[in-house]
Amino acid sequence: MKKLFTLIAALAVVFSFATFSFAGQKNYGCGLGTMIFGGDQDSLLSQTFIAYLNGSSQIYGITTGTSECESFNGIVSNEKLNNFVADNMDNLATDIAKGQGEYLNTLAVLMEVSEDSRASFYGKLQSNFSTIYSSDSVTHLDVIKNIDSVVKS
Repeated sequence: MKKLFTLIAALAVVFSFATFSFAGQKNYGCGLGTMIFGGDQDSLLSQTFIAYLNGSSQIYGITTGTSECESFNGIVSNEKLNNFVADNMDNLATDIAKGQGEYLNTLAVLMEVSEDSRASFYGKLQSNFSTIYSSDSVTHLDVIKNIDSVVKS
């Protein structure tokens, strides 16, 4: 029994001080820990500590694009927009086809289109209706992606 305990204790000591190298693998993401310790930490212990520090700061970093994090640039990541389009597919299709309407205005607000640019935005969507609503089985995510490509073109 004493030998087993000694073996377990010796293994614990070895593993607690060993540094496991995962060449190029970054398990800790972005946040405060990454900013403080940099991005070249390959040991298990350092990656664990950085991940712990990042845990409290990642949400802020991802939202604002700070703390070595990248913010979402695509409109598909906008939860309010996703929910709005999902809940109003038919009404939005009608407004886009007309080139005006309450649902189209709400879409412009959620996409942060300036009031000066809205008439052009509405016209662009109207003239590309068949691209946006490409089939009868189109999903709200498809519609959002299609709107994004029409706006960017």
